[in-house]
Amino acid sequence: MQRTLRELKPGDKAVVTKVAGEGAVKRRLMDMGVTKGAEVFVRKVAPLGDPIEVNVRGYELTFRKAEAENIFVE
Repeated sequence: MQRTLRELKPGDKAVVTKVAGEGAVKRRLMDMGVTKGAEVFVRKVAPLGDPIEVNVRGYELTFRKAEAENIFVE
């Protein structure tokens, strides 16, 4: 069963299996280092779930719910 980044809780670690989306959205995520095989650590999730702060390849990144739904992890 595949999960998305949005479903993870603070403190969870996962590995990116797929980056969905089209055109500029997918390109932007991949340019930030979110690629297949990258390890993701969820640092914080805002009270209403938007945004989500993660650590990818040593960088702190923040994603909105809509962006996090395009990142599949295991």
